[in-house]
Amino acid sequence: MYQRLDEPKAPITLLGKYIKVFLVVALYWFVSILTVFVNKHLLSSDSVKLEAPLFVTWFQCVVSALICFVISRLSKVYPTVIKFPDGNPLDIDTFRKILPLSVLFTLMVGTNNLCLKYVGVAFYYVGRSLTTVFNVILTYIMLKQKTSFPSILCCAGIVAGFMLGVDQESLTESFSWRGTIFGVLGSLALAMYSIHTKKALHNVKQEVWLLSYYNNVYSSIIFLPLIILNGELEAIITYPKLFEFWFVITMLIGGICGFAIGFVTALQIKITSPLTHNISGTAKACAQTVIATQWYNETKSTLWWTSNFVVLAASAAYTRVKQLEMQRQHNRTTTATIAQKA
Repeated sequence: MYQRLDEPKAPITLLGKYIKVFLVVALYWFVSILTVFVNKHLLSSDSVKLEAPLFVTWFQCVVSALICFVISRLSKVYPTVIKFPDGNPLDIDTFRKILPLSVLFTLMVGTNNLCLKYVGVAFYYVGRSLTTVFNVILTYIMLKQKTSFPSILCCAGIVAGFMLGVDQESLTESFSWRGTIFGVLGSLALAMYSIHTKKALHNVKQEVWLLSYYNNVYSSIIFLPLIILNGELEAIITYPKLFEFWFVITMLIGGICGFAIGFVTALQIKITSPLTHNISGTAKACAQTVIATQWYNETKSTLWWTSNFVVLAASAAYTRVKQLEMQRQHNRTTTATIAQKA
């Protein structure tokens, strides 16, 4: 989804490019951190007290799907102003091809919110930090692709930081084994989702927004039986604040944030690069942790902060190692191509 003007654009100065990148990164940080805090408020604050985490997640998927639907309709009415890829989530062939990925998407967002419900925002990043490790393991098991030794060392650092973080968090009153387990499962689901996304994108002609639209529509359906199986139906029906204005508005804000995080993530990657996005995400997680400890007046030990630093540093190092490996591979391919032409 983006706007395109037909009239010629004036050249953008270097300062203009820097300002644009800064604003996009700042927007990503704001939306991402806001989404985490809004979801934490909805899932486990004393003022909400709704024991229905999957219902909250389902509502966010519904809002995201409705926003995509409205934008797709508007793109047909104002095609010169709004662009959105053509697609029909009710198409049987599309449903059959995308459903497996949507199941993983449902598991991913569901376990992420369940993790956030039971752990503090400050520990949330560490609790979900094993995505990279699972990604390496699954890539080897499913795709038979080996990982370099430096990358394995970075993964070992992430695991060490995670274990130290769990050890230190277990000494606090906010620690939850249930939340930690959901964090690990969320990391596993995200890694599996990332691996299968490439194949699914091929089925939607590489249209990221169309895939997001389908995932949210299908997840809105998949979550319904899960809400019942999780025993949330009674909690929803008997919830006295269900139709109160402030609760509805907060739920809508959460849903809009859920949609916006996908938009700003894609925008940041487009304006910068995947590497810069990963670095920005790592730095954002550090800022988010610091903000959370101040917001909730939490005091953490030196070893607790050390665990966060280890996870952040190892994750950043892994990103750098992979970037250098891709650059070397690109240089070898370019050299081989030039040699063949010569």
